[in-house]
Amino acid sequence: MYNELIKTGFITIIGRPNAGKSTLLNNILQQKIAIMSDKPQTTRNIINGVYTDADSQIVFIDTPGIHKPKHKLGDYMMKIANSAIKESEIVYLIVNASEKFGSGDERILKIVKELNVPTFLLLNKIDLITPEQLIKTIDFYKDLYDFKEIVPISALKSINVNNLLNVTKKYLVSSIKMYPDDVITDSPEYFIISEFIREKVLQLTEQEIPHSIAVVIDKIEKEENSKKLIIASIIVERKSQKGMIIGKQGKMIREIGKRARRDIEELLSEKIYLELWVKVIEGWRTKPNLIKDLGYRDDIFD
Repeated sequence: MYNELIKTGFITIIGRPNAGKSTLLNNILQQKIAIMSDKPQTTRNIINGVYTDADSQIVFIDTPGIHKPKHKLGDYMMKIANSAIKESEIVYLIVNASEKFGSGDERILKIVKELNVPTFLLLNKIDLITPEQLIKTIDFYKDLYDFKEIVPISALKSINVNNLLNVTKKYLVSSIKMYPDDVITDSPEYFIISEFIREKVLQLTEQEIPHSIAVVIDKIEKEENSKKLIIASIIVERKSQKGMIIGKQGKMIREIGKRARRDIEELLSEKIYLELWVKVIEGWRTKPNLIKDLGYRDDIFD
């Protein structure tokens, strides 16, 4: 019932690259919508995940890992992260509890202080430290900022995630539902599909390739045999990178397609044909007009 009052709100998840933001979002939703890899800056755009249970509906906004930009794409990533923070009722600042506080953490904390949005500190990866280390870490962060809550979790192992949700609901207002119960994201289908393909490139390639690719969905249509046809282009910056993506005798591009197809079919709950192409667009990460053309939000550059 849309007129039923429940706890609602927007929560932005921020943190350094590889802190576990996307892992947490996928865990909360119990379905994969955000891509994950061990490469820094995996998330480039905001991804909205919609969590609904009997008494709440929460929109979680996964953001790019906050870092010092090195090109126009990096500027874009930081601008959308700041924009998402300003638009939310609560911020989850997720940190790796097994790592020491560094300059990257200091940069994020400065942003939190400047924007002054109610913030939960999530100490992630507590399965990697001792209880004694956890207590010291909590005491350390308590002195840095007046966090609304400090919640130790393991996003990967699902430790204390349910408690995090229960604590969060205490800070939310009562309102009507924003989405039907079965909606888990308001991101377009083509965007999630392109992210799944990009994730496989991140997982399978090394050197400079992970940071210099984009994926564009060229076509999604139903075939006569009821299978869905998806044609996508993997964009790289140099001809040498194109050869690496294709691989010897097409081995790499086939493996990327095979792995991506599995995730896409699970997302869509149907069989698909996936056709991948590789295109070279030199220096696309440094040019705002090309970044726009590749599907990133126009208003960020206005």
